[in-house]
Order: sequence, then C-alpha cells, then structure tokens
Amino acid sequence: IDPMAMERANLLNMAKLSIKGLIESALSFGRTLDSDYPPLQQFFVVMEHCLKHGLRVKKSFLGFNKSLWGPLELVEKLCPEAAEISASVRDLPGLKTPLGRARAWLRLALMQKRLADYLRLLITRKDLLSDFYENSALMLEEEGAVIVGLLVGLNVIDANLCVKGEDLDSQVGVIDFSMYLKNDIDDYRSEERNSQIASILDQKNYVEELNRQLNSTVHGLQGRVDSLEKSNSKLIEELAIAKNNIIKLQEENQQLRSENSLILLKAQQHLEVTQGDVSVERDTYKQSRQGLDEMYNEARRQLKEECQLRQDVENELVVQVSMKQEMELAMKLLEKDIHEKQDTLIGLRQQLDEVKAINVEMYQKMQSSDEEMKKKNDMISRLEEKTNQITATMKQLEQRLQEAERHRSSAEEGTRRFKLDFANKADSLQRQIEHREKQLQQLETDLKIEREWRQTLQNDLDRERETVAQLSTEALQINGLKKEFHHLQDENIQLKTICEDQERALEELGSKLSESKMKIEDIKEANKALQGGQVWLKDKEASHCKLCEKEFSISRRKHHCRNCGEIFCNSCSDNELPLPASPKPVRVCDTCHALLLQRCSSNPT
Repeated sequence: IDPMAMERANLLNMAKLSIKGLIESALSFGRTLDSDYPPLQQFFVVMEHCLKHGLRVKKSFLGFNKSLWGPLELVEKLCPEAAEISASVRDLPGLKTPLGRARAWLRLALMQKRLADYLRLLITRKDLLSDFYENSALMLEEEGAVIVGLLVGLNVIDANLCVKGEDLDSQVGVIDFSMYLKNDIDDYRSEERNSQIASILDQKNYVEELNRQLNSTVHGLQGRVDSLEKSNSKLIEELAIAKNNIIKLQEENQQLRSENSLILLKAQQHLEVTQGDVSVERDTYKQSRQGLDEMYNEARRQLKEECQLRQDVENELVVQVSMKQEMELAMKLLEKDIHEKQDTLIGLRQQLDEVKAINVEMYQKMQSSDEEMKKKNDMISRLEEKTNQITATMKQLEQRLQEAERHRSSAEEGTRRFKLDFANKADSLQRQIEHREKQLQQLETDLKIEREWRQTLQNDLDRERETVAQLSTEALQINGLKKEFHHLQDENIQLKTICEDQERALEELGSKLSESKMKIEDIKEANKALQGGQVWLKDKEASHCKLCEKEFSISRRKHHCRNCGEIFCNSCSDNELPLPASPKPVRVCDTCHALLLQRCSSNPT
C-alpha cells in the first residue's frame, strides 16, 4: 500500500470531520466566531497539515526550508482580488516567518469567505504547484479537489478574527482527536429513549390528524401539479420565442460583422492611398525645395558678382571718366539679368500654388476619413445596445427558471411527506403517488431540457461578448490611425510654415533686386563726388553684423553704410541722411547717424 495514499485518505477524513463539526457547532452557537473558538482552531490545524502534505524542501543559505507561503503567494497572481489579503499579511508587524504569514493568510481568507475560491484557482494550475509539491501530494490529487468542495460550506459561517494580536509564528499545529471521539454506550441509550418518545408522539399525532391531512395533501398536490403543468407550457412557449429571437440576433450579428469587415477594408484602403499621396507630396516638396535652394544659391552668387562689378565700376569712375559708356552697357546687362530673375520668381510662385492645392486635397481626404470613423463608432454603439437587450432577456429567463425550480422543490417536499405519512395505506394511494412521481420525473426532464437551453443561450452570449471585444479592439486600432493622421497633419503644417518662410525670403530678394536699379543710379551720382579715402568692405569678408554681431542669413540681409563702408544688418542700419557726396538721403549705420547729427548740430552752416 502506498503510504502517501494512506496519508491523503487520513487527511481527507480529518478534513471532513473538522469541517462538519465546525459548521454544526457554529450553527448551534449562533454568533460570529472568534480566534479562541476550539473547533475553529482545530480546523486551521487540519488545513495546515493538508497544505503541508507533499511539500518540497527548498535549499537556502541557512539550511533546508519547507514553507506554505510560497504556493499561497501564487494566488495573488491568479486572482487580483487576493492582492489585498497578501499586502495586509506582508504589512503585519508581528509576523517574522513564512509559516506565520501563511496562517494569517488562511484566517483572512476565511473572514472574507473566499477560501474555497482561492484554493480552487490554485488547484487548477498544477503546472505552477508542481514547483512546490511532489507528484503524490494531496494538493495535486483528487483528495485536494474534494477538500476544496467541502470548504464551500464554510461560507455560511461568520468569523471575526484578530490576526495582529496572535503569535502565529510560534504556534504548534497538533490535531486534538478527543473532540471527534464520542461515548458509544451513552449515545446508544439516548438514541433509544429519543426514538421511543418520538414513536409515541408520532402515533398520537398520526391518529389525530390522519383524516384531515389526507384530504388537504391530496388537494394541495393536485393544485401544485396543475400549476406546474401550466408553468411548464408557458416556459416552453417562451423558450421557443427566445430561440427565434436568438436566431434573428445571430443573423443581425453576422450582417454587422460583414459590414464591419467591409468598412475596415475600405478604411485600410483609404489610409494606404492617403499614405501614398503623402509620400508623393513629400517627394515633390523635397524636389521643389531643392530647386528653390539652387535658385537661391544662384541668386546669391549673381548678387555677389553684381557687387564685384559695382566695385570695378567705382574704381573705373575714379580713374577714368571715359568709361561711362561701358558702365551704361553694364547697366543694360544688369537689367536683363533682373528681368530673368523676376521670371524665375514667377515660376517659383506657381510651384508654391501647386503645393497649396495639394495640401487642400489632403485636408479634404482627412475630413472624409473622420466621417467614416464616426460611422464606425455609431455601428459599435448599436451592437452594444443589442447585447444589453440580449442580457435583459437572459435575466428574465433565469428568473422564470428559478421559479420553476422552486415549484419543483415544493412538489418534492410534498411527495416526501406524503410517502412518510401514508406508506402503509391502501393501494389506491400508492398508485396515486406513483402517478405523481411519474409526473415529477417528466417535470425533471423538462427542467433538464430548460437548463440545457439556458447553457446554450449563455454560450451564445459569451460569443457575442467576444465579438464586441474584437470590435472594441478594432476601434482602438482606428484611434491609433487617427493619431498617426493627426501627426501627419502636424508635419504638413510645419512644411507649410517652412514654405511661407521661403516665400517671404524670395519676396525680400525680389524687392532687393528691384531696388538694385535705384541703387546703381545712386552710385552713379555718388561716384561723381567720391573721394579716394573711402574703402568698401567686401561681402565675403563679413559674416556677422558689426554692431549686434548677429549672423547673416536669408531673413537677415547685408547692408553697406554709405558713410563708413562697413556691412550691417537691417535693424542696425535703418537710417537715412544726405551726405556731401550725394544730396539725396542714403542708408547710414547707427554710429554714423549719431556722428552726423552731432556735426550738423555743431556746424549749422
């Protein structure tokens, strides 16, 4: 004989005795149980022995350890509701050993009336328990499932246990068998006396109330049977109606699924098309941007060449007056170049208009995709309303089934009393009882059929809930696509701002080129009165403003001071004064402007 099997059988018997005794004594006690109640203490000792059976020994630095806290701690992962118990056990200040924590956990689970549920979840996961228990342990065999089933009866008991004040670490778990042993002789005598008294009283009551109970019970049973037949016919009709409704709902669900799949395919196709359009637009924008950069570099290079030509013209005007004709020819060439640059600016503006039209199309596509998303959300809300209706019908069917079961239980009690009271009566009564039993069997078969229909309805409801969950996940995916779409919108807005900045820079270049004609005419007049001491700084030599020292860029242009010849930005040279060389007001830097004003104030003539 396997010793482990014997141990399992003994522990199962002890668990049965302790649970049965605890329930009977608690019901007779009639109050909430505390930690000093002896049957409750013996129950915890027996449960501790059952959980320790077949527990593996784990090696540690201090030696060998054999603890219950390891498998009980797994319940927190399997059931999130048990996390509160585990956290409160860990926070208890007086517990120092894993065994004390396990004992505190068992007491808290019993107070919560969830001990059977937690251990059932633990038994179902044998792959996790195999790390803590041996193969022939009680928790891995059928005896563990039987004990867990017996623990369900403890939900009737109300316990109020103070875990903080108890010394759970040092308690000795010894089973007291004296509580379960009884004196057979006294029990036998008391049972005989009780049986004699009960038989005398039963005979007296039987003789007095025999005729009265016969009529009342027969009429009551006939009325109950009639009511049960009517209720069964009504339930059968209602089940047929419910079947038809479920079939219709299933067809509607299939139609909605097909519509959802079509809508999702269309949405994916639209998204792929929009992504392709966005990529094409990005490529065109990059190409147009490269073209604009090349045009800008060419314009800058041509401006530098023009500045060099201007310096050559000034030197030739100082050296020779006869070079005026050559200067006029150079002016004509510059005018041709300016016309060409204006044509290029017009072409660039046309390209920018095309980019704006593409952006407008993108915005329209975005609006259409948002409308499709709204339609999908409406479809999901309709599905949720239909599922709620199905759940309401299921609740009504459950209530009716409960009423049928109550009628059946009342009928069973009536037949049982009828058999006990009239077992020795005439054959006619026995035939009536047999007829009633047949009718009850038929009712039981009908109830079984109704329960099977209820299970099928529950399965259908679970499937529909799964479909609703799938639809919700698809809605979440669509929301993710919305976020990507908004991100693309932000990128498009950034690209628009860059285009606008480049347009502004190009407009400034056009205005500067148009002003260059006027400046060259001013140079002609200024060179007539120029003196040889002024030196113009070259554009290549200046990369920062001389006053504010800010770096020059497309938006921050270079400007020469007509007095000192240095290069400044627009904000530092936004002054105009007439000079001796030119009677017209020309651009002057801030320092030269202040000096010239001082000279004018000191020499008014």
